[in-house]
Amino acid sequence: MPAYVIADIEVTDSSGYKGYAEQAPPTVASHGGRYLARGGALQTLEGEWRPHRLVILEFESVEAAQRWHSSEDYAEPKALRQRTSRGSFVVVEGL
Repeated sequence: MPAYVIADIEVTDSSGYKGYAEQAPPTVASHGGRYLARGGALQTLEGEWRPHRLVILEFESVEAAQRWHSSEDYAEPKALRQRTSRGSFVVVEGL
């Protein structure tokens, strides 16, 4: 069953974050994931949520998403992201 990682990211250091944006995609791909949305224009249709920068990733399962997020190859990009942004990540099981 597919799973989706949804991240709401507020970039605090745009020049540093560029390194993350270059390093992260190969780690996603190596774990069978793919980007469905990566930044871009967004519009709140209802409610109070005002996301900063949304990223949506698709993986084959929740377990695959968790393996990617805790993997050695993602550790360095993740540390860079944590230094250059603030955000929240969730994983949701798809249909």
